[in-house]
Amino acid sequence: QVQLVESGGGLVQPGGSLRLSCAASGSIFSINYMGWYRQAPGKQRELVARITNSGSTNYTDSVKGRFTISRDNAKNTVYLQMNSLKPDDTAVYYCNARLRRVAGAYEYDDWGRGTQVTVSS
Repeated sequence: QVQLVESGGGLVQPGGSLRLSCAASGSIFSINYMGWYRQAPGKQRELVARITNSGSTNYTDSVKGRFTISRDNAKNTVYLQMNSLKPDDTAVYYCNARLRRVAGAYEYDDWGRGTQVTVSS
């Protein structure tokens, strides 16, 4: 089995910062990309940021210049540094990984359970 465990969420004032972490563990042969999605109440889940195993990144427009995604391949861990947070960033943030459990197997998407980020004064 594979587990993705997020940490680092919480309550922060507008303009503040938070750093999310997500560690993948278990039976993993390789991880292609890792990323963060978020879902606010009443809205669809959206991609926030993604990073490939070679370090290429992409971000949704609303977080460009404020959020930074990074990755430690040796630890199968992805991070999301969130600065200049806004109330609109309030959501449950989910870790995602496209991975392969054994050599030659198909890749599939696995998900964490989510961590709440609330931006409020």
